[in-house]
Amino acid sequence: MNVYSKLALFAGGALFGSAGIKLLSSKDAKNVYTHTTAAVLRMKECVMDTVSTVQENAADILASAKDINEQRAAKEEAAACGEEKTAAGEETQEQV
Repeated sequence: MNVYSKLALFAGGALFGSAGIKLLSSKDAKNVYTHTTAAVLRMKECVMDTVSTVQENAADILASAKDINEQRAAKEEAAACGEEKTAAGEETQEQV
């Protein structure tokens, strides 16, 4: 590439950049930015509501799982106590 083509590309880029800045700072562009930001905030609120619902459901599931494990542990403990009583009863019968 020769010097003139590089210079032309630089000038074109500078012109395009200046026009882009002017376009981005226009009143219409600001209006678009405002509406886009409002839509993002509405979306954020919707997502946060969904997250809150999921957290509540997860808490309910966790509580139910803990209850199930407690009931299971109680049954296993009751079964272990019953086996100990049976084994103790067999020992006393053997001693007689």
